[in-house]
Amino acid sequence: MTVEVAERETHRCLFAPCEPPWTPAGMACYHIFTTMTDALDELRLLVRSRHPVVTIETDEERRAVDRVKQAADGLGMQCFVWNLVDGLRAAPPAPNQTIPKTYKPEEVLAHIVSLDWPGVFVLKDMCHHLKDATLERILRTFIQKARERQQTVVLIDPTTVLPDILARQSVPFDIALPDEVEIERIIRDTFKEHSRYTRIRSELTRDQFRHIVRTMRGLTAHEVRLAISRVILDDDCLNADDIGRLLGVKREMVREGGLLEYIDSEISMDSIGGLEALKKWLTKRAGALSPEAREFGLQPPRGILLLGVQGCGKSAACKAVAAAWQMPLLKLDPGHLYDKFVGESERNLRKAIKQAESMSPVILWIDEIEKAFASAAAESTDGGLSKRMFGTLLNWLQDHQSSIFCVATANDITALPPELVRKGRFDEIFFVDLPSHDVRERIFAIHLAGRKRRPGDYDLGGLAAASEGFSGAEIEQAIVGALYAAFGDRRELTQDDILNELEDTRPLSVTMAEKVAGLRAWAANRCVPAD
Repeated sequence: MTVEVAERETHRCLFAPCEPPWTPAGMACYHIFTTMTDALDELRLLVRSRHPVVTIETDEERRAVDRVKQAADGLGMQCFVWNLVDGLRAAPPAPNQTIPKTYKPEEVLAHIVSLDWPGVFVLKDMCHHLKDATLERILRTFIQKARERQQTVVLIDPTTVLPDILARQSVPFDIALPDEVEIERIIRDTFKEHSRYTRIRSELTRDQFRHIVRTMRGLTAHEVRLAISRVILDDDCLNADDIGRLLGVKREMVREGGLLEYIDSEISMDSIGGLEALKKWLTKRAGALSPEAREFGLQPPRGILLLGVQGCGKSAACKAVAAAWQMPLLKLDPGHLYDKFVGESERNLRKAIKQAESMSPVILWIDEIEKAFASAAAESTDGGLSKRMFGTLLNWLQDHQSSIFCVATANDITALPPELVRKGRFDEIFFVDLPSHDVRERIFAIHLAGRKRRPGDYDLGGLAAASEGFSGAEIEQAIVGALYAAFGDRRELTQDDILNELEDTRPLSVTMAEKVAGLRAWAANRCVPAD
């Protein structure tokens, strides 16, 4: 077989119709079934053990209903689905006919209570109606009778906030984001669906197809369909050029979610002046999140906490880790988690963690962690919200088993509860201090070279001496200011331009001398120097 023919066969079989699992082409379908089995078994167990109320908090209503229907079918039980528009109906593919007088919430609950045979009843968007005392009473009556009748109500809602008495008698079930096997099936199904109406080509090798599947991790099933449809219908083709485009679409979708930000990182370790001890520590642990490291007997590193003076390279270090380890970088701004509605802040944190875990292995950057959880260290004025959020984060940092390396940055460690700095949360706490004379020389060289100037044309030692007490960010801004001055005069940048900018600048070490001194004193015997 020629290479050209082989490639055509590869493209064809990527989207070929599914075959029985005992044939080679059907093995992917069999894998999909087996990977879903654990989740379905858990859901079936909840129904079999006669839990009267199961809650599923998700935006993926369609996937949730499919899972419940599959679980009910596996137990030989009837499944019904309700919403305000359609009333109560038997789940597809049963006849699409509404049971009379079941449109209103009180009607459908009263109808379910009146039944005396086993069944699973999926109620969409019911949770906020249960604030009504009458509806709460009807559901409590159902709970009392459900066990002997082998009945289960499944509440599917984007936000499952229940009255306390109902919350204590319900059990949550989590619909995980699609794994690679399910993503592969979604891509194939989407391709076939569009192929019915338009002649679409596939020009992917198997490796390229697997790359696309991995790229889509961390998105919901609906988002995967939208992203694949977007790149297919743009040119009626799915090829290697779409890999980069899909990554761009994914960044947009992650950013629109408002909880995590997908950061492009092209900063290398060599482009950061100083931090030699931190670089050495990170270099030793490169590849430690890989399956090979687990096979070798290594436990995945959990992460590091970077404490230091503002502008000294903590953020750059986060980006450099991702670039050096060739892993995606997700940024979590804790301030974006808080919401004015009760229960939404905790839900946002769980959602952000869930999305990060589904995209692992990744670097998770928690920026300025003290700003969001400072009130957890003192008497709270927010009803205990900060303490609950902080407790959830601490438990996850210590107990999670996913391949996530967490890098948290902080400018004021004294504002954080002491539990955060206890061993077990992070592998190490590094203190990033103001750069020394030699490091400042290196920083000047890096920023001059990055702006198309030859560092050898300048007296770097003199510049370093004149910038005593300056952070890396302040040095960079001095060079930028000097460039503006030289450009305004339509001449080349000189040593004096930079020295003048340095002289006119009052660094943070001067304007906030007491705070910087206090930070250094705290870190002296508690942190590992980053340089």
